[in-house]
Amino acid sequence: MPILTYRDALTEALREEMERDPDVFLMGEEVAEYDGAYKVSRGLLDTFGDKRVVDTPITELGFAGLGVGAAMAGLRPIIEFMTFNFALLAIDQIVNNAAKISYMSGGQFRVPIVFRGPSGGALQLAGQHSQTFDSWYANVPGLKVVAPATPADAKGLLKTSIRDNNPVIFLEGEMLYNTKGEVPDGEHLVPLGKADVKREGSDVTIVCYAKSVAPALKAADTLQREAGISCEVIDIRTIRPLDTDTLIDSVRKTNRGVIVEEGWPYSGIGAQLVDTIQREAFDELDAPLLRVTGADVPMPYNKKLERAAKPNPQKVIDAVKQVTYTA
Repeated sequence: MPILTYRDALTEALREEMERDPDVFLMGEEVAEYDGAYKVSRGLLDTFGDKRVVDTPITELGFAGLGVGAAMAGLRPIIEFMTFNFALLAIDQIVNNAAKISYMSGGQFRVPIVFRGPSGGALQLAGQHSQTFDSWYANVPGLKVVAPATPADAKGLLKTSIRDNNPVIFLEGEMLYNTKGEVPDGEHLVPLGKADVKREGSDVTIVCYAKSVAPALKAADTLQREAGISCEVIDIRTIRPLDTDTLIDSVRKTNRGVIVEEGWPYSGIGAQLVDTIQREAFDELDAPLLRVTGADVPMPYNKKLERAAKPNPQKVIDAVKQVTYTA
């Protein structure tokens, strides 16, 4: 299988879906002439022209609304936000229109639209440009929320999201664009609502997604090597819909769980995962579930404070040792 960066896997998915379906188009700030702020749309303008790769003014609410209308009319828009921090300006269109139109019209309208772009912290972008809004969108009925961790999943999940007849929030880890991995040749689709066991284990389940997968895997390797603790690492991949079966099956096998996420702890994705596990597998648990999250503060600009505010392998190791009573 070829080795691609996360960025190139996304580009390949966009190109393949635009070639496959003439109703698919890309719209957003600097997606055309500049090849996208993070170069995900590189070369697409030359191939598909300015009717299908559309540069917009700095008007998130406006072009998000235009995308919703286009989807209602039968097209399949992909709306790129330069960062999901800027999607706050389009939240009314996402939440009050895209998510609700199918329900409020009794199914007369579908809204097959993908809102995509970088999410979460990067490097010293400070509090207003380093926010993880996963739980905001996952809270809204009518939205599907996707957060891939690897190039293969990025390509497969984006292609599936574009073909879905519902609005999809597609969160790309800003620090993942240059990461590399194998991507299957040919048609590669990853179903929404299906988690992936990134590492099999028997002593504790580590549940993670997006940028938290890498520190979880590093922690699992260290724990196996230094303490003989076998960790099963579950990448949920899609936050909504959630693959509850894979999650619960793993916890029933290991009897312990640690949840890792980049977002804030209060009302975070981890809180929902804890609730799901304790409802479905309470009698199987041999220890309380623990969460490893970002700090409950706006992201600091200072490099050392920023590093301290994010999940890392050592924080995961400490949590696993707590639930296995080896700390």
